[in-house]
Amino acid sequence: MPPLLTVNEALTLIEAQSLPLAAREVPLREALGLQLAADVLSDVDSPPHDKALMDGYAVLSGDDSAERRVLEEIAAGATPTQTVTPGTATRIMTGAPLPTGADAVVPIEQTTLTPAGLVRFSTADHQPGQHLMRRGDSFRAGQVVVERGATIRALEIGICAEAGCGRVPVIPLPTVCVLPTGDELVPIDEKPGLGTIRNSNGPMLAAAVREAGYAAREMEVARDERQQLASAIAEAMESDVVLLSGGVSAGTMDLVPAVLTSLGVQQVLHKVSIKPGKPVWFGVKTHDDRRRTLVFGLPGNPLGSFVCFQVFVRPALSAIAGRGFAGLRSIAAKLGREIQHRGDRETFLPVRWVGKLVEPVAWRGSADLAAWSAAEALLRLPAGVTDLPAGQTVEILPLNLEFP
Repeated sequence: MPPLLTVNEALTLIEAQSLPLAAREVPLREALGLQLAADVLSDVDSPPHDKALMDGYAVLSGDDSAERRVLEEIAAGATPTQTVTPGTATRIMTGAPLPTGADAVVPIEQTTLTPAGLVRFSTADHQPGQHLMRRGDSFRAGQVVVERGATIRALEIGICAEAGCGRVPVIPLPTVCVLPTGDELVPIDEKPGLGTIRNSNGPMLAAAVREAGYAAREMEVARDERQQLASAIAEAMESDVVLLSGGVSAGTMDLVPAVLTSLGVQQVLHKVSIKPGKPVWFGVKTHDDRRRTLVFGLPGNPLGSFVCFQVFVRPALSAIAGRGFAGLRSIAAKLGREIQHRGDRETFLPVRWVGKLVEPVAWRGSADLAAWSAAEALLRLPAGVTDLPAGQTVEILPLNLEFP
């Protein structure tokens, strides 16, 4: 039997198949959070005219007149009608276009109106360009204002709107279908009898997908019968990603790999040197229209399924959404107590924060989902014999953003 793939080898194979989805054009208001598939160019200069950056008076900076006649008042959206010359000034509001002849704005706080209606300035030192923005200072017509690959946030929405781009090409978020399998599974509202368990993997995986920022469709449990399993998987493969749970090990009822092959799914890998999660399966279905579906067969045990989602599925979802092949962020932390690890597979252990240190969460195997509820991160340990003293720096993958 060939050696098992390492975690990194498996990730390399999955990354090679996790290609970004085809771009599509959407209204700007629907693009929030998506990745831009092409540069956005402006069709105008911004600002489209020289404009005031604060309320005050537009003046000629070289004019040293102590008092000046006010020509007119210009609000934002109005058009100046008179030219500023020595001895004159124009009252101007923030955002209003600068009148001809003016090259500076004096803030209203530095001015006083005389009884005769003239404006007097508290300082005569007015520098050219003060408190104004020249036409095109922000960007010019034809200039790239948001680059391809950018994540569209509220700021990018505003820039695209200013640049006249009401529709943008984006990489859509993948559609994900979760399909639990197994004769032993009963619904949540049914009390399990001898030999049965409630379906926890389906809701857990669907929630993990949503927690990662994607939509998930959760299907009913598919039973361990070839025809029913094939029908359910074929329906699930209308999605961009399918997450199967169970049926990928080596038992007589582990039918998933054979059914996937019969449906034209090309196997990329089966079994990885990881604990928990060794039986994980991954393949790709290329449809007649060239659309591709990534298929993950995750272990039936809950923690194996959870760990494989975080380690293998999450970065694939990120990649096909155009965000790069990125999973949970890895950070360094210090152990709060000694760990002795023995195992021939790379292991991911649940840990929690104790002050600024991390300590393992006690658990009783890959079906002990309840114990993992205390986990705030995954501790990544290499295969082999590992003795880690308290205070040792280790690699962890936080399960949320709230860590010391």
